[in-house]
Amino acid sequence: MGKFKLMPAIYLYNGQCVKKDTKDILGDGDAVELAVSYNNHGADSILIFDYSSNDAEHDANIGTVIKMADSVDIPMIVGGNIKRLEDVKKYLYAGAYKIFLDSTKESNIELIEEAAERFGNDKIAIKVDKGYDYENIKQFKYSGVSLVIADGCAEECLKYGLKVLPYNETFAFNDLVEFAKTKKTYGIVESSFDNEFDFFNFKSQLKSEGVNTNIFESSMKFSDFKLNKDGMIPVIVQDYKTDKVLMLAYMTEEAFNMTMKTGKMTYYSRSRDEIWVKGMTSGHYQYVKELTMDCDKDTMLAKVRQVGVPCHTGADTCFFNNIVKEDYDNSNPMKVFEETFNVILDRKKNPKDGSYTNYLFDKGIDKILKKVGEECTEIVIAAKNPDPQEIKYEISDFLYHVMVLMVEKGVSWKDITTELSRR
Repeated sequence: MGKFKLMPAIYLYNGQCVKKDTKDILGDGDAVELAVSYNNHGADSILIFDYSSNDAEHDANIGTVIKMADSVDIPMIVGGNIKRLEDVKKYLYAGAYKIFLDSTKESNIELIEEAAERFGNDKIAIKVDKGYDYENIKQFKYSGVSLVIADGCAEECLKYGLKVLPYNETFAFNDLVEFAKTKKTYGIVESSFDNEFDFFNFKSQLKSEGVNTNIFESSMKFSDFKLNKDGMIPVIVQDYKTDKVLMLAYMTEEAFNMTMKTGKMTYYSRSRDEIWVKGMTSGHYQYVKELTMDCDKDTMLAKVRQVGVPCHTGADTCFFNNIVKEDYDNSNPMKVFEETFNVILDRKKNPKDGSYTNYLFDKGIDKILKKVGEECTEIVIAAKNPDPQEIKYEISDFLYHVMVLMVEKGVSWKDITTELSRR
């Protein structure tokens, strides 16, 4: 049985976050910022409704979904404007974990089997409204649906063997506990889950009532750690995406327990002699992604999502006072790609006379595509040559021109690596 998930809903119209019933812009309309807030506060997933009514609005919403997928770590279930299989593919390629079809649209029902065969049953959900002929849910199970999003009809939908996600339905706490313990429940989408809702705390409450929720549970006790003479453990803090070392701090048992409970890195300030939630004053919180102890159990490594900067000086790391440095090969492949990409991006923004890169940008997309094609052909020819040096040169030329194309089309290496990791 999977863990019971707490999910907020985000409604998109013309690329912006809107209110459910009126389509009025919610706050400043920044759906990405809202999604990040949900992620940081402990939501397990996000249900996203695409309220578009034409292709331009649809594309704007797809663009926002892509940005959301790049910015959060939690899965997204997306649907709302699916007319053909291509729309299913767009949502999934944008970063959706699942898509949902609408049972009120006959065209969506007809897409179920084809979509499931193309992308897998685990990617397909169906939204069912109150009053629907629930007997049809039996057929959905065999057609390729893995989840029913029940709009006000969760109890009715539970009878038919598929996982159920209640939507547009309010439970008293005790009723929610009992519902969550039901074998076929997937989670709940609740309107009260706003951007400041403390998902970690609520999931802890559900856990204490016997509900299987996704909370931080340490595999080690604090008493297992080898503490320093002050009863603390040093914590090396690292960015979970870049592996950059951000800072060093110390934890007491109370700070450790608070970190586990809240999902926010909490330390003990030796200078102030008090518990210190990192970011409480500055807003530069550190959200836990992974905690690991070293071989001697006397030092912790924390991988975090850093909001803002970690250092009180405004630096992006506390380690910037160089003592000694010897020249060494720092040609990390991803770093080289990023640096080269950034040079090309700078040429686009700040043209330089005589620059070959600017020559390509000036000539436009057809010239760039022609060069990409030519360099691809050169790779094929070089691959037939027994000398490996030639193919290295040609691949380098090809990658350079591909990066020019990426800049021209607004695609970053992060976009590419994210897409590769999804596959």
